[in-house]
Amino acid sequence: MKLSSSPLSTIRFLNFNSPLIISPLSFNFPKTTFTHFPNFSIHTTTSSPAITADESQLVPPKLPPHLPWLIVGLGNPGKKYNATRHNVGFEMVDAVAESEGISINNVNFKALLGRGFIGNVPVMLAKPQTFMNSSGESVGSIVSYYKIPLKQVLVVYDDLDLPFAKLRLLPKGGHGGHNGMRSIIDRLKGSRDFPRLRIGIGRPPGKMDAVNFVLRPFNKQEHEELEFTFERGIEAVRILLLEGFNKSATFVNSTKAMEQLG
Repeated sequence: MKLSSSPLSTIRFLNFNSPLIISPLSFNFPKTTFTHFPNFSIHTTTSSPAITADESQLVPPKLPPHLPWLIVGLGNPGKKYNATRHNVGFEMVDAVAESEGISINNVNFKALLGRGFIGNVPVMLAKPQTFMNSSGESVGSIVSYYKIPLKQVLVVYDDLDLPFAKLRLLPKGGHGGHNGMRSIIDRLKGSRDFPRLRIGIGRPPGKMDAVNFVLRPFNKQEHEELEFTFERGIEAVRILLLEGFNKSATFVNSTKAMEQLG
C-alpha cells in the first residue's frame, strides 16, 4: 500500500475552531461510512421567522457544538505483526470502529484513517503505518493539519508495566520507555498533555528480552480475555467523548468498576 505524503490528496480542510452544524444531506444516521471527513459548515443569518408565544415553547434549546476527537491506536503495519502484543493499540481502535460502524479504509498522513461519529461527537480514528518508533510523524501531521486540541487526542497503546488485559486511562504523562509514545511527544514539540489509554500486556517471562516479548502473538486464552478488555475500552471511549474525562477515568481505573464488569 502506497502512503500519500500530501494531506490535501484525500481530506478536505475542517475548521475545528468554529461551531459545528451538521448538514443532514452529507450522510445518514446512525452509522455511516465516510470517504471524506464529515463536512461541517457555519450558517449565519441576520433575521429569523417570527415565533409566537405558544411556538416558543416548542423551540429546542441550542446545544454547544462538540469538538472533533482524534483517537490513535499504535502498532506496526503488515501481516507479520498482526495480533502481536505491540499491536494491541491497533486492535482496540479496530474494536471501536466495528462497534460504531466506522470504516478505517482511507490512507493519508501515513496512516489508515476512519471518520464518523460516536454519539453526536465527530471522530477520526487513526492507525499510523510508519512503524511504531516513528508514530509521531503521522500523529503530528494530523494534529497540525486539523489544529486538534491536544486534550482531544487519545492515544491507545500497549504497556509492559500493567498486568495483562488491564486498562489505565490517564490525562497526560511521559512516554514510560514506549518508543511510539516517545516519537509522538517529540513531534508535539515535547508536549505530554494529551490523554492516553494504556493496555496491559504484562512482563516477559523469565529472562526473555522485552523486544522479543512485545512482538510475540497472543495465545487463544489471551485473545479471549482481551475481548472483555476491548469491550471495556469501547465503553471507556464512549464515556470519554460523551461525558468527559473524569467519568471515563473513574469507570476505567476504579477497582469497583472492574469488579462489576467481572
